[in-house]
Amino acid sequence: MVNTSPGYAITVRVDLLPDASATAGLTQAISNSGAALTALDVVESNHEVLTVDVTCNTRDSEHASQVSAAIAELPDAHVRKVSDRTFLLHLGGKLEVLPKVPLKTRDDLSRAYTPGVARICLAIAEDPSDARRLTIKRNTVAVVTDGSAVLGLGNIGALAAMPVMEGKAALFKRFANIDAWPVCLDTQDVDEIVRTVQILAPVYGGINLEDISAPRCFEVERRLRELLDIPVFHDDQHGTAIVVLAALTNSLKLVKKSMKDLRIIMSGAGAAGTAIAQLLKASGATDIVAYDSRGAIYADRPDSERTSQWMLENTNPRRVTGTLTEGFAGVDVFIGVSAPNLITEKEVAQMAPNAIVFALSNPDPEIDPVLASKHAAIVATGRSDYPNQINNVLAFPGIFRGLLDAGATRITEKVLVAAARAIADCVSSTQLNSSFIVPSVFDPAVAPAVAAAVQSVADSER
Repeated sequence: MVNTSPGYAITVRVDLLPDASATAGLTQAISNSGAALTALDVVESNHEVLTVDVTCNTRDSEHASQVSAAIAELPDAHVRKVSDRTFLLHLGGKLEVLPKVPLKTRDDLSRAYTPGVARICLAIAEDPSDARRLTIKRNTVAVVTDGSAVLGLGNIGALAAMPVMEGKAALFKRFANIDAWPVCLDTQDVDEIVRTVQILAPVYGGINLEDISAPRCFEVERRLRELLDIPVFHDDQHGTAIVVLAALTNSLKLVKKSMKDLRIIMSGAGAAGTAIAQLLKASGATDIVAYDSRGAIYADRPDSERTSQWMLENTNPRRVTGTLTEGFAGVDVFIGVSAPNLITEKEVAQMAPNAIVFALSNPDPEIDPVLASKHAAIVATGRSDYPNQINNVLAFPGIFRGLLDAGATRITEKVLVAAARAIADCVSSTQLNSSFIVPSVFDPAVAPAVAAAVQSVADSER
């Protein structure tokens, strides 16, 4: 059964009779419904009625409706309102803009705006490099999407993608003190995306591409990197790959295996899958077999127009064929970045001893992690309610912090590997175990460590 989640938390305001057993029946109804009670607050009390706000985590929207219905069925209970706490959090959006300088007097205005600001404009016109010193450019990132591959939601468009991009910008601020802003483009034409970002780029010190579907994302990133003199980073590709490499690095310490000897299979050959394979190969992996909906990927496979050319040319050295479920015998590592419930414990049981399973499809993984744990030594998912969450938040804030501080103009493979190593090193030998292979996203040491590693490499490459 899927765990309850704060992402589906509800608060139910209910009127009860003011007797000693009123709240007991309420908590029992919630427990019987399978929800997790997190708070019970008395809003109002008199001789006739007791008004209570009861908050609980549920499994999904349907479960939330079932819980509120169970409360309404209690004798002498009247549900006045059901509030979805996630929707409440998003009311009015999650971002705001605040000035960094005082604007209280005429003198303040004269320096921050006209006439004083004209001198700053002229200085930048004379020396464009001064823009990093005299504007927000040195600490600002554009979070760019076309809404074509949003989380597990698919192609929902630019407008519907805004809440995710707002959240991403908030994470930049929270973990690296970077001012990021959503740039949601109402086009899915590669030429239009590239041109739009190009003409917006003077404002920003970096571009974070987000939730753009494959294979277009590869071309968008490639062309922008050629056109712009600031770093361009597709987080769905490289952020995921970095954290996977960090997690695998620490996992190998536990299972006593080396990267070069691993047999790795992957489910998913889109943006994330391709980037993961590239970074693992750069780190010494030699035997990676990737699968998509048409089976194993290999050079010259028919009907592979939408498959990354890099994947066709650089994976599957043994030319394995067949379906994903046929490919598990004797493999050391399974990495899933595809779709939920693709495999069963039968497949995991066929893997080599001390197997590693990263089932990263979100919100529902390729296999229930509890079932995978029966046969694999280490299991990771993309979810926060299981151990070993492979979360891009471990990577992108520190990466951009380091790139911005270095004044970097590009991102290289060495930068990505350095970031992964820094994340892995944030787990000490005394902390490392099968349920703790990557640090917590709230570990305050992670972003500074990643930033320092990235800045060091970026400075050395200038």
